[in-house]
Amino acid sequence: MPHEIINPDGLADPVSYGYSHIARTSGDVIFIAGQYAADPDGQLVSPDFAAQVRQSLANLGVALRAAGLGFEHVVRLGTYVVDHDLDKLAVIGEQIAEIWGPKPPTQTLLGVASLALPGMLFEIDAVAVQ
Repeated sequence: MPHEIINPDGLADPVSYGYSHIARTSGDVIFIAGQYAADPDGQLVSPDFAAQVRQSLANLGVALRAAGLGFEHVVRLGTYVVDHDLDKLAVIGEQIAEIWGPKPPTQTLLGVASLALPGMLFEIDAVAVQ
């Protein structure tokens, strides 16, 4: 199946870490790699969990727009949380509700011991449909 790889301006270049941000298939399905709380240079914007969730979702929005889509096109989220607990779940739920309201996409949350880079507390990937 032919596909297109996209690494948009506004997100840190991920190639040196061995991945790309977006894969567009020849059909209508778009895969967006895990987005974390990075500025365009790849540096964490904050050690605060809520700030990391907010920036990760903002970066997801950048990736979606680069693929010509919006949050309304997302059908599945994968979320990864370091040292998951109910307080963190509440933060995620609040920020997801700000974007998707009463009809969020499907989501699987995994509690993990650590993520790719030191200081990362949250990461989110997505599948979207045109």
